Amino acid sequence: MKVIVGLGNPGREYEATRHNVGWWLVDVLAQRWHFEPFRKDGDAVSTTGLVGAKKVKLVKPQTYMNKSGEVLRPYLKREGWSAAQDLLVIVDEVAVPVGEFRLRAAGSPGGHNGLKSVEAHLKSASYPRLRIGIKPVDERRQIGDLADFVLHPMPRDERELVEEQFERMCKAIELWISHGTEKAVSTMGR
Repeated sequence: MKVIVGLGNPGREYEATRHNVGWWLVDVLAQRWHFEPFRKDGDAVSTTGLVGAKKVKLVKPQTYMNKSGEVLRPYLKREGWSAAQDLLVIVDEVAVPVGEFRLRAAGSPGGHNGLKSVEAHLKSASYPRLRIGIKPVDERRQIGDLADFVLHPMPRDERELVEEQFERMCKAIELWISHGTEKAVSTMGR
């Protein structure tokens, strides 16, 4: 089973924040693939369905960003499940301009607390991640304090730039599901 984890924070006050772009894309995937509504699943909400012939589970941790990796515990116990092959983490990335994304097979957390938590639970940095850019393209918009920046709602013009890339992101994820990380990265990873 493929597991796609969108990182974000629970609560209405965080829905439109930059830190929740991972959840936005997971919601788009659930609609695109006609999955059932998300339901409580341990420390997360999830939904499962088929994408082609592959079983896929979409997961939104409810633990807050700093403890996102906790939702991976049940998968780590599954025989034959491999984070390097079967996990994709979707996350916001302040080093990537808004309206762009990066798909990678592995990497460092780059200071992102959600990825630090995932890596701590996996005890490895070898897992695919799709980083959605949140760095302002308008140089007059300052990042300032990073915690305030990521927990602040994304301005409409920037959100539109992110949403314009959802189709390409979905295609990259579908390629990851059907053909694996290497093919998806070489074809769509930017």
